[in-house]
Amino acid sequence: MNLPAAASLFDMTDGALTLVVPGDPSELAQSLRVAFFEEYGVAADVVGRAPGRINLIGEHTDYNGGRCLPMALSHATYAAVGRRTDDRVQIRSRTVDDTWRGRLGDLGAAQGWAAYAAGVLWALEVDHGVDVMIGSTVPVGSGLSSSAALECAIAVAVDAIAGRALTDARRLELATACMRAESDVVGAPTGGMDQLVAMLAPAGDALLIDFHDGSSRAVPVPLAEVGLEILVIDTGVRHALADGAYAARRRECEAAAHLLGVPALARASEDSWSRLGDEVLMRRARHVLTEGERVDNADQAIVEGEWAELGTVLDASHASLAHDFEVSCPELDLAVETARASGALGARMTGGGFGGSAIALVREEHATAVAASVHAAYAARGWSPPSFLRARPGQAANAARVNVRRHRAEDADPFT
Repeated sequence: MNLPAAASLFDMTDGALTLVVPGDPSELAQSLRVAFFEEYGVAADVVGRAPGRINLIGEHTDYNGGRCLPMALSHATYAAVGRRTDDRVQIRSRTVDDTWRGRLGDLGAAQGWAAYAAGVLWALEVDHGVDVMIGSTVPVGSGLSSSAALECAIAVAVDAIAGRALTDARRLELATACMRAESDVVGAPTGGMDQLVAMLAPAGDALLIDFHDGSSRAVPVPLAEVGLEILVIDTGVRHALADGAYAARRRECEAAAHLLGVPALARASEDSWSRLGDEVLMRRARHVLTEGERVDNADQAIVEGEWAELGTVLDASHASLAHDFEVSCPELDLAVETARASGALGARMTGGGFGGSAIALVREEHATAVAASVHAAYAARGWSPPSFLRARPGQAANAARVNVRRHRAEDADPFT
């Protein structure tokens, strides 16, 4: 039984658009429990779930001590976990159809996709073996934080097995452990936005995070009430944050901050980027500092219901990411340009860049036309077709115990 990952949205004369659906959480968790039982011969103890995310605004600002405004998705990663009595660890991914096997002492040396999962067990200093089964409706490599969703799903599941209460303070601790897993085991120097929104997302709202003081607050985004929605365009171009390009941007930002005499680039004065003599560092700093302003402008536009202004802010963010920060790609640029030309109020790439996804603010009645236009534009270039998600706010990571006899996985209570 496979996890439902995609469904045909509209039959068109030039082909079918593909909509990646979040699926029903109870059905997905039950499917995963059955797969766990079939793989390991016993029932899982816990199923953890953590959401993917879009970032509405505030890209590459987290590791620079700035502000960002992500929103958890209803698309999520699920991890069924069972405790073992020895030190063996088995991690099976239905998403990539692969299994990693080792012992507790091997966790820190895991590589590839398994490093995200094993790294969390390493960071949490788990002292017993586990069996893990993973499934997800967050497209891998799409820029929608499939990696943090995986990390956080495992973290809440392991904590539930240990009987720990998932308090607000513990959520922060788990997010920090997942950050360590990604930086120290995976080798991806990310800034922490993805793990924080996965663990702290307020139900139905975006989360404004300030990495200067560590504060966060809910930002209601009542798009459905005004007939708007966020259309996610997955370009199909896959990226890896552990490669050199992302790390290079971080080093450039650190160099700019050093020259400006601030501990983090976002702490520099608004126009200080113009004092940098190096052209590349100047453009990197200009993006970070103007992006901080755009986060504030987006927050204000959302509060005041100025949706056209929000679209303008999204457009400006993409221009800065493409030209000053240089993390876009032709597929992202075409998706953004075509969405705007087809009626979107605004559009931008989302996530770390170098591929992944774009988001477009569209009226609900225009969503199909915008998606069809992007699909057609890709076909005209001879590119593989993109896929689409309709962004619906999701819930923060949680876990549910499997209250069943060890030989009857099918008796498990529905996951909620």
